[in-house]
Parts: sequence; C-alpha cells; structure tokens
Amino acid sequence: MSTSTEQAATRRPLSPRKRAQRIRFVQYAVLIALVIAAIVFADWPSIKDAFFRPDLIKESITGGLWDALWHTVVYTAGAFVFGLVTGTVLAIMRLSEIGPYRWLSTAYIEFFRGLPALIVFLIFSLLPLAFPALRIPFDPFGTVWLALGIVASAYMAETIRGGIQAVAKGQSEAARSLGMSSGQAMRKVVLPQAFRTMLPPLTNELILLVKDSSLVFIIGLTADQAELTKFGRDMSVQYANVTPLVVAGFAYLIITLPLSVIVRRLEASAGKAR
Repeated sequence: MSTSTEQAATRRPLSPRKRAQRIRFVQYAVLIALVIAAIVFADWPSIKDAFFRPDLIKESITGGLWDALWHTVVYTAGAFVFGLVTGTVLAIMRLSEIGPYRWLSTAYIEFFRGLPALIVFLIFSLLPLAFPALRIPFDPFGTVWLALGIVASAYMAETIRGGIQAVAKGQSEAARSLGMSSGQAMRKVVLPQAFRTMLPPLTNELILLVKDSSLVFIIGLTADQAELTKFGRDMSVQYANVTPLVVAGFAYLIITLPLSVIVRRLEASAGKAR
C-alpha cells in the first residue's frame, strides 16, 4: 500500500510555478550555451577589423561626429515641436462637433499614418522640381521639420486625442460653469491635465523621431548639414568599412537611452499617481 502511494506521489504533475521555473532554467541554459559558442567560435580579428577598427573610431569621433549628432538633435527637436503643435490642433478638430473639422482631421491623420515617412521625404526632395520658385524657410532645417513633423503630427494627434478623452468630462463642465468658453476650458483646464498623462507616450514618439531622422539623407544634404546616418554612411563608403556606421549607431544611443529612462520614470510616476 505504501509503495503504491509513493509511486502515485512521484507521478504527481508539477505545479504551474515549478513548471515555469524549469522552463526558465532551460531557456537560460540555452542562452548561456549560445553565448559561449559565439565567443568561442567567432572570428574576433575579422569582427574587429570590419566593425571596430580603432583608427576609424578615432577618425569618426574627431571627423565631424559631434556636428552630425547636433544636427540630429536639431532636426528631431524642430520636427517634434511642429508635430506636437499640429497634432494638438488635429486632435481638437477630430473631437469637434463641427463635421468638416472632423472629416479633415481624420483624412489627414489616416493618410499620413498610412504613408511611409520615406515617401514623404521623397516628395519633399522632389518639390523643387515641381515648383522651382518654392523656397522653404531655414532650408534644409525647415524642409526636415516639415517632412518629419507632418508624419509625427498624425501619430501625435491620436495620442493627444486619447489623453483629452481620458480627462473627466466634469472638468470641462466645471470650467464652463465658471464662465469659460469651450476654447478656454480646453486650453486652461483639459489640455494641462491631458498632457500629464500623455508625457510617456509623447516621449516615446520623440524616440521614434530620433530614429526616423535617419531618413533625412534622402533630401540631399551637404556634408556640413549631415545627421548621424549620412555621416556614418559617407565615411563607411569613403573607407570601405562599417566602423563609422557602428560609431554613428552608438551616437544614437547617446540620445535615445536617456529618453528611455525618462519614459520609464514617467510611467512609474503615473502608475503611483493612479
């Protein structure tokens, strides 16, 4: 009797927690094995020569990397401001009770959300051919801000619309009862509360804009206007080596990693507030 009881105990299925622990153990073991195999069998001299040549790392850092980094920041910041302002207007239009406003806003948002940013940049690069007299102010910065900002505004508009709708209707009604117009209630009461909840997703949009700025090279920038991707690409072609592009990639991390930390902290703060 005791023997059969012991056999039944040994055949008892694992609990979900024990099963999950064993699965995680196997996953970690496989990952460690793959890392060890990569370290042992990789051709490190060839990898170093192709991706991490010390002389090209130094040449990239001293040969204009910081100017390209600064241009990337300026292109991104201008596009973000344009996208934020335009996206706010579009979000308010989409929530409007006036039909044509809603239709125009919806058409704009759906069109530019569905259109690849690459196509928008190509269109702007060809505008001088279609309209020879057209001059965009602060070119090439103005061109980049418009092209990148137009796409960003379509995505931001939906984020802002969601933030506005998350604000309790009683807030707007209370503002109207105090004698504010609908515009004043939106500007002074609803939007400040909405933006507090929208900060994490808007910061994520900023990170995406930093990476989308890599498409700027399509409009034909000169060397002293280059952002990080064009800078790394030009140097990689010049020296027939990938190292400058790797350096440019790490330079993007200088921008995006702090922003990612900010997003996590904002999300944590919003979670505590709730």
